[in-house]
Amino acid sequence: MIQVFGHKAPDTDSTGSPIIWAWYLSDVRKTPAKAVLQGAPNTEAAWMLKHWGLETPEIIADVAAGDQCVVVDTNNVAELPAGINEAEVIEIIDHHLLAGGLKTRTPINVTIRPLACTATIMHDLMGADADRMPRGIKGAMLTCILSDTLEFRSPTTTPHDRALAEKLAKDLGVSIPSFAAEMFAAKSDVSAFAEDALLRMDSKEYELGGKQLRVSVLETTAPHVLLARKDALMAAMPDVAKADGADEVLLFIVDILNEQATLLVPNPWVAQVAEKSFGVPVSGDTVVLPGVMSRKKQIIPVLAA
Repeated sequence: MIQVFGHKAPDTDSTGSPIIWAWYLSDVRKTPAKAVLQGAPNTEAAWMLKHWGLETPEIIADVAAGDQCVVVDTNNVAELPAGINEAEVIEIIDHHLLAGGLKTRTPINVTIRPLACTATIMHDLMGADADRMPRGIKGAMLTCILSDTLEFRSPTTTPHDRALAEKLAKDLGVSIPSFAAEMFAAKSDVSAFAEDALLRMDSKEYELGGKQLRVSVLETTAPHVLLARKDALMAAMPDVAKADGADEVLLFIVDILNEQATLLVPNPWVAQVAEKSFGVPVSGDTVVLPGVMSRKKQIIPVLAA
């Protein structure tokens, strides 16, 4: 059985895309596959599963030698199971920069395209077979695209992503504005999560100036709820960094509706990074970054120490 999975701390795309591709492998290619996760899905992803009547995939701790795997929504070894290079990776489908470090037993299919969402790439790879997707799979695909594009607000959005989302919404009889509002409300409901969980909920590892960083993003329509926990979040950063083998945690709270991010500034080093990276003065423990919505396109590429 082929295991299909994405990165750690599964967001909507890393939850939905394994389900989509496992369906395609099993039902179209007739190669038995199952979607699995590396952790509990975030609140928006959990809402997607319930809304479309999809089963929550099994959570795995690792993969073993000989396990056949398809990796989606990442190609970064740091975001994959510890045993990934002992397993048999047979395919990679992703929309992030090429990180390197993955080893395969034989030549494989690798598809990395500059689109906003892995699910969009999957639709292209399916070709005419995409018309066979059942309602729940179509719904997952729509949810992934709207999540990754922040309902087309993110600068990662391409005309192709948008056109596909609009087609899927029409097929499903869904109003994108009202559906996205429900999604983002679910994404914003983080009341049940402790500060350490929030700092790891949607994060990437990155090296900057000799320091190992955990670059975390929390997308929300209610930024005031998270900012009310600012002191507790900053107090949790050193322990999270230590536990995860990092030097610093950078947390960006993305305000979906006002299209801006607030970076928490717990120390002078982060203040320096903010000033050098974004060209803004820092005078307190937060700094607002107008127009910054995307870690992939507007945060990681400009970070400077």
